[in-house]
Amino acid sequence: MKWVRLTGFAGLAAMALSGCDASGGQSRDWVRAVGSSTVYPFAKQVAESFARSNPEYKSPLIESTGTGGGIQLFCQGIGPDTPDMANASRRMKLSEFEKCAANGVEDIIELQVGLDGIALAAAKGGIELDLSPRIVYEALAANPYGREQTARTWADVDPSLPDEPILVYGPPSTSGTRDALKELVLEAGCDTNPEMEALKERDEDEHQRICTEVRSDGAYVDQGEQDNLIVQKIESNPRSIGIFGFSYLDENADKVDGIPMNGVEPTYENIASFAYPGARPLYVYVKRAHMRAIPGLEGYLQEWVKNWDEGGPLTGIGMVASPPETMALNERRVNERIAMTRSDLTAERTAMSGEPAEAGG
Repeated sequence: MKWVRLTGFAGLAAMALSGCDASGGQSRDWVRAVGSSTVYPFAKQVAESFARSNPEYKSPLIESTGTGGGIQLFCQGIGPDTPDMANASRRMKLSEFEKCAANGVEDIIELQVGLDGIALAAAKGGIELDLSPRIVYEALAANPYGREQTARTWADVDPSLPDEPILVYGPPSTSGTRDALKELVLEAGCDTNPEMEALKERDEDEHQRICTEVRSDGAYVDQGEQDNLIVQKIESNPRSIGIFGFSYLDENADKVDGIPMNGVEPTYENIASFAYPGARPLYVYVKRAHMRAIPGLEGYLQEWVKNWDEGGPLTGIGMVASPPETMALNERRVNERIAMTRSDLTAERTAMSGEPAEAGG
């Protein structure tokens, strides 16, 4: 089923609400969101709250496809056979924004819904490590600093660490958690080397390859989009560690312990203050053209606003609330339907909040 691209969302809305699309097929009368496995439990919580408060609407359909896969589906076009929203555990890339635009998805509302952390964890009573971005990079890089990867144990990386095999269960390449791991931990660790800092200026693509490519010899094991499976794996092997979002660490605090980085524990307070090196924003992307066309979409976004405060339902299941000024800005984006621009993605983000520059209408 395909919709003909329409100029302006007024015609789209009228057509959708009449129950027919441009080809004569039936329109969709429920909200559909795809994307991040990390954002999934929060999106589900908001969907359940929305359904309880608005019984006249169908409950939103939330699909866990991974951030990259979700944005790819989101960017396929406008119409009822495409998602209304993409949940993301990292910011949309400029290349994705341009792919959206090429397919007619031109007015996108970007919301920072909260914060999370790239948590490294071990089983209760398992291996004890005090890591840093540099250590994690040297342990997991395919070719650390452009050299052959020879580390087999944590002690090979740093003599102060246990003489135990490096075995890390983590997210796949399609995951926003993997993207955030690259940006916040691996690249940061790589750039502690002055030669790599110089390489970034000289050859950005080569720098990216050396600094973010993960080893494939069995020391890092891709566990798909199933964060709960990572918890099970490290529970069954106390010498291994896992990488997932803070919310899963919080949810499984009776089974696993967080591993500090730079001596800072992955806690709610340390992520909220960005003291923890792996702190990251979480995002939701919305098609403005679908706002009136899809019944319940606007109400579902308002439900996010009602739930994302500190002490609210989302922080109760592991999300870290954004700073108050960030929440206020994103509430205004919902109320005024402010669309992001290409320049927003190329602008410098503030160091503390991860919040993009003010979006234009």
